[in-house]
Amino acid sequence: MTLLPQAEWWRPQPAPAIGSAWPSAPVAASGTTGSRLAFRALLVFTFILVLAPQSFVPALQPFRIALVAAAVGIAAQLVERLAHGRPVTVMGREMVLVAVLLAWSVVTVPWSLWPGGSVSFLLDAYFKTVAIFWLLANTVDTVDRLRTLAWSLTAMAVPLALTGLKNFMSGEFLGSNRILGYEAGLTANPNDLALMLNLLLPLGVALLLSSRGALARSVLVVVVLLEAAAVIVTFSRAGFLSLATCVALYLWRLVRRGLTGWVLAAFVAGVAGMTLLPGSYMARLATITDIDSDPTGSAQSRWEDTQAAVRYVMANPFVGAGIGMDTEALNGVRGVTWTQVHNICLEYAVDLGLPGLALFVLLFVSCVRRVRRIHRAPAGDPGGRLSCLAEGIEIALLSFGIGALFAPVAYLFYFYYLAGLAVAAGSIHRRLTAAGAGQPMACAS
Repeated sequence: MTLLPQAEWWRPQPAPAIGSAWPSAPVAASGTTGSRLAFRALLVFTFILVLAPQSFVPALQPFRIALVAAAVGIAAQLVERLAHGRPVTVMGREMVLVAVLLAWSVVTVPWSLWPGGSVSFLLDAYFKTVAIFWLLANTVDTVDRLRTLAWSLTAMAVPLALTGLKNFMSGEFLGSNRILGYEAGLTANPNDLALMLNLLLPLGVALLLSSRGALARSVLVVVVLLEAAAVIVTFSRAGFLSLATCVALYLWRLVRRGLTGWVLAAFVAGVAGMTLLPGSYMARLATITDIDSDPTGSAQSRWEDTQAAVRYVMANPFVGAGIGMDTEALNGVRGVTWTQVHNICLEYAVDLGLPGLALFVLLFVSCVRRVRRIHRAPAGDPGGRLSCLAEGIEIALLSFGIGALFAPVAYLFYFYYLAGLAVAAGSIHRRLTAAGAGQPMACAS
């Protein structure tokens, strides 16, 4: 770690006088670099979370390697902060909203349909999700670390995409001609696989727009195309809508920047890709608007679940059924089927009432605004590296916002990982701006 000469870590460096040389971004931000061990543990946890090596090496399963990696990262970060007399967490609107949402989840447990089940859900799922959100927000504290994490996630997307494509080409389907997912908790079925790939794809595009080497760009183009192709072969309707959102947002912004070459290349790739679409793909997409035409019955059952969830929220608008109890709540409204409502907003509303839904919406909007401000005011961002990554995180969040309207993913890592990245990017941007690091430059190519 390189420190400025005779710099005291608690004193921000003054901006250089006009006309003087500007320091590089890594040096300007280096005084705030946190624990290296914590960041490395975060990378290991992310690898385990996304690729689940224990699924392929059963001998690893008894060791709970994801829990160990997370615990090491959290402990190392806390020790580093306390040893240097720093606050244990960055602060901001998003941190407060997550804390209040977590507190509301705990406070409403006594009114849960099954208090013991809600407590177990908090301990087994939501507390862990929030802990990783905190670790991301506090450990990813330089542009280099954010780029390292983005590159790591992009690399991890490759085996996910290749697995999806392999399953499609080899005919490894579920009962309704849907491919098998990847053997990990967050990608085990085709819908979850499509959701994960759609969240990783914008990070790959962000790296593509901010990288200068021909080899790096070529590799990233291939990875992005693999991700898009894998989303399509999942036959996920929500996955298609999320992918379309991502593509439309990027094309619109590239047009506004005058980068017509990228737009033309994307158009050619899209036209070529349409000729390779599976024959029944368009019929599958048609069921988005024509629910009754779905031969599998999944669209009809999800619509019935949505109606049941709305009725439950109208009858229980304030407290809800308790965190993790939406399945039990719907069983009481429309009969026992033991299925969740496939809509993140209704999931929060059923579990935590309208206050819980409001807190989540505020959190989501705040995260989007956080990274959008970085992209639109990229002061202290030489080369536009942070600006491009902030834009990628923003588009990933918006893509998630569309896909999650059709998925029961309220308390899982999908959103909270992106939220942690958004908070981290905001903290990095504040420090770089205060340090006067680098001439302002927007994301460009």
